Amino acid sequence: MAHASVNGVRLYYEERGAGTPILGIHGAGSSAVFWEDAAERLSVFGRVVTYDRRACHRSELPDPYDVTSVQEHADDALALLRELGAAPAILVGRSYGGTIALDLALRHPESVLGIALLEAGPLDLDAGYDAWFDQLRETAEIAPPDRVGEAVMRAVFGAWEELPYEWRNLFTANGAALRAELRGGERTDSSSFDRLRVPTLVLTSTDSPEVIRRCSYTLASALPGARTATVAGGHAIDPAGEDVLAFVRDVLDATPRN
Repeated sequence: MAHASVNGVRLYYEERGAGTPILGIHGAGSSAVFWEDAAERLSVFGRVVTYDRRACHRSELPDPYDVTSVQEHADDALALLRELGAAPAILVGRSYGGTIALDLALRHPESVLGIALLEAGPLDLDAGYDAWFDQLRETAEIAPPDRVGEAVMRAVFGAWEELPYEWRNLFTANGAALRAELRGGERTDSSSFDRLRVPTLVLTSTDSPEVIRRCSYTLASALPGARTATVAGGHAIDPAGEDVLAFVRDVLDATPRN
């Protein structure tokens, strides 16, 4: 097991492959454990780094940890890249992790080669999505600590018992992280979206809740030159699916070799 101390917290991380860095950023209350197969497939194209974000699974849970922000997690991601000598990198972010990738690209474009956003959901773009997110936050607040993961995932996936046991066990264990992330809001500087200049892919799924899909469409229209694609399979979009791999190849082809 490898850990790096960044921004006052120990983060668990894994590396695969060699070459241009590719950073995988998981979603709310989740873990890099769900990215193992995708990381192997991505490692054909470069040096893949996946990690558990602060308070999630194998990374350190700060005490206290009542609230966090997209910016705090983006700062962690940047610090990890710098600690590993892995910047600039292609960022692949799923859900909340996609908004982290977007925030990092907006504030530190010199450290980013491209971003693949798998149903990222930044607030302040779509009133319907914002209302849905507020309800999600309220659901997490009233749920018992050991039921936060279940309550939130029922809303996101429309299921719980049907999810794999490993998923249910991990989301339950990460309840404190999930609640802190929802309290902080999935917010980045939407007023600067038109200044984003790194290659961007926005992915959504035909099987996700309509409110999530609509947010992705709105986000894509707000980002200059963003490539879009729609896949099947629900909110847990494959980080190494065909569209992501094609995007990674195109970014690599356009990146000058030293």
